[in-house]
Amino acid sequence: MSLVTKPVMMFPEHQIYQEEMIDVLKDLFPYHPKWDTVERMIRNTEVDRRSLLSPINQVVTHPGFEYRNKLYKDEGLKMASEATQKALSDHKMKPEDIDLLIVVSCTGFLMPSLTSYLISDLNFKPNTKQLPVVQLGCVAGAWALNRAHEYLKAYEDHNVLLVSVEFSSLLFQPEDNKISSLISNCLFGDAVSACIIKGSPEEGDEGYLIEGIDSYLKKDSDHYIKYDVKSTGFHFGLDKDVMHSIKDVAPIMKDFIKKDFSKDVNDLDFHIFHTGGRKILDELVSNLDLVEENVTKSRNSLRNHGNIASGVILDVLNDEFVADTRKHGDKGIMAAFGPGFTAEINCGTWIRN
Repeated sequence: MSLVTKPVMMFPEHQIYQEEMIDVLKDLFPYHPKWDTVERMIRNTEVDRRSLLSPINQVVTHPGFEYRNKLYKDEGLKMASEATQKALSDHKMKPEDIDLLIVVSCTGFLMPSLTSYLISDLNFKPNTKQLPVVQLGCVAGAWALNRAHEYLKAYEDHNVLLVSVEFSSLLFQPEDNKISSLISNCLFGDAVSACIIKGSPEEGDEGYLIEGIDSYLKKDSDHYIKYDVKSTGFHFGLDKDVMHSIKDVAPIMKDFIKKDFSKDVNDLDFHIFHTGGRKILDELVSNLDLVEENVTKSRNSLRNHGNIASGVILDVLNDEFVADTRKHGDKGIMAAFGPGFTAEINCGTWIRN
């Protein structure tokens, strides 16, 4: 069994509203030849506000990749430690109760990884297994839950801790005026999260019990979502073709639900979808024939936090806990998408012991 418990979500203190971000970009690129198109597309993202690691006047400068990566390490470790300690405390657990630590992040690079620092700083067992994941982008949260599920099938008495650290604002490139880059600057937000996945749920536990998983990679789609690594750091690239990729994975998701639950997607009780952006959610609604209310929590996450990459899945899941409307036995699906073009899917049952 693998029970995904209530996540801890942490957001940096600095916030920016979309109108303010539009003004910032206007000042940076006052003579952009396609500014009317850029502004229209930014407004169409349906992002109202986002949290940023630093104030916006610092975000839009570039003090160098070395400085940014040190900020990633210092603030990432600080917030990851706080989120981890709260997750353990919320479930009356100790660091020694964790057997596998997964850290997913695509917005900085460390060696050794954050897993090593967390194990040392928080006094985890020295034989705690480490699984740092760097290159899966937005799909990494769901990928990690699926890998935790596979691990716990082999070690049913173990527990897994999943930590997501995403500071997309550290990728801002003030010299990059490509339309796709300007849209991305107004789409992604910063966040850290922590979540415990239990192999043997106990009395009183509540959460999402994963029962089936699936993966999908669209071949020859490497250009959809990528980084160009330059002296100034990571340059995020987004191809417009990614917006039409859901049509390829939608039939797989439908068959997956039929096989595991003998249901149609709208017959499920809850839906936890990664908010890649408004267009991705629109494509999900269209290609899965979804009732619009089934993506409400995903749209709310996008509106209030932007796309927080690997943490989105945990944010939408957390909203299910906060809403407190799930009944024991409710059936649901989770899906996320990222570089590759990669999809990770799982389905399961809500339990309240």
